[in-house]
Amino acid sequence: MDKTNNSLSKEMGSQSAVRYLVITAALVIIIAGINLAQSVIVLSLISVFLALIGTPPVLWLEQKRFPSILSVAIVISAMIFILLLIGVLVGASLKSFSDALPFYQIRIQEQITAFEALLTSKGITGSDKVLVKYFNPEAVMNLTAVFLTGLSSALSNVVLILLTVTFILLEVSSFPVKLRAVLGNPEAVFPRFTKFVIDIRHYLVITTLINLTAAILIGIWLSILGVKYPVLWGFLVFLLHFIPNIGSVIAAIPAVLLALIQLGIGSAVFVAAGYLLVGFIVGNIIQPKLMGRRLGLSTLVVFLSMIFWGSLLGLIGAILCIPLTLTLKFAFESREETRWIAVLLGPEKFVEVAHSTSKRKKKANEKTED
Repeated sequence: MDKTNNSLSKEMGSQSAVRYLVITAALVIIIAGINLAQSVIVLSLISVFLALIGTPPVLWLEQKRFPSILSVAIVISAMIFILLLIGVLVGASLKSFSDALPFYQIRIQEQITAFEALLTSKGITGSDKVLVKYFNPEAVMNLTAVFLTGLSSALSNVVLILLTVTFILLEVSSFPVKLRAVLGNPEAVFPRFTKFVIDIRHYLVITTLINLTAAILIGIWLSILGVKYPVLWGFLVFLLHFIPNIGSVIAAIPAVLLALIQLGIGSAVFVAAGYLLVGFIVGNIIQPKLMGRRLGLSTLVVFLSMIFWGSLLGLIGAILCIPLTLTLKFAFESREETRWIAVLLGPEKFVEVAHSTSKRKKKANEKTED
């Protein structure tokens, strides 16, 4: 009997190992496929992002008895106007910055040389290698230009993106009906799925408005200080504030460096102070009030998801890392076998809620048995 039990347990263990091996292999294949189809997926993600932003005004217009096609046409026209305005303003600033980049590189090199001479006069040698290895402002400015140029190329298919957004918005109101028809239950409701979609849309809309506010404040502050290309740096703030935790810090670096080159250390300090103040107000006052303090993800998961999606899908992946990870978390929560992954992705509060829920279920089952 013992031999039979041992053989059964070994067989079950081998089956479990094979299962996990197959799952791992499937994940590797999926990730490799996503990486190969990066351009198509990025295009789709931008379209879905814009569609989620445009859904509330479309639904509002339909509630005001506007025809569906007219509502979508109004929203798409507004999007085209905004994108054209951004393209004109940011494109002009980006071209001017790219043209002036060689001059700034020379100025940076001169300041590094002067700083090295100062350190050498104080008896500190070998500083040139340290500066080049660990602190290279010239590389930061080059990376900023490449970053913004890469974003422009990602948005180069703007006509295809807007067409995709248009078709998504036209299907928004009919999607629940189609889903019920597929499931064969015309009276079905999807409270968890509906709440998830509303939460994602709420996050994207509120985050977009918050980032726009931060970008305007930074642009005004830089204009007051006399730093060149305030529109460009404000646009960078708008984009990088979508990246949690470190996005605001990354956005500040090129503007502070430019202020240091152009106006000196005093203005650079004021620029950095402005970024810190706006980041504090947005991150600790406005955002918690409008969105709550929790995203339903742990801080470590937020950071790792930014690295994972950014390396897999580039800039767009880093910007949309929170919605993408929340989508995975919702998918894991939907099945009992993968709910433990959702618990690992969530914060400590999520674990406490899950534990209390399981306790209540256990007590209810015990009462039913009694």
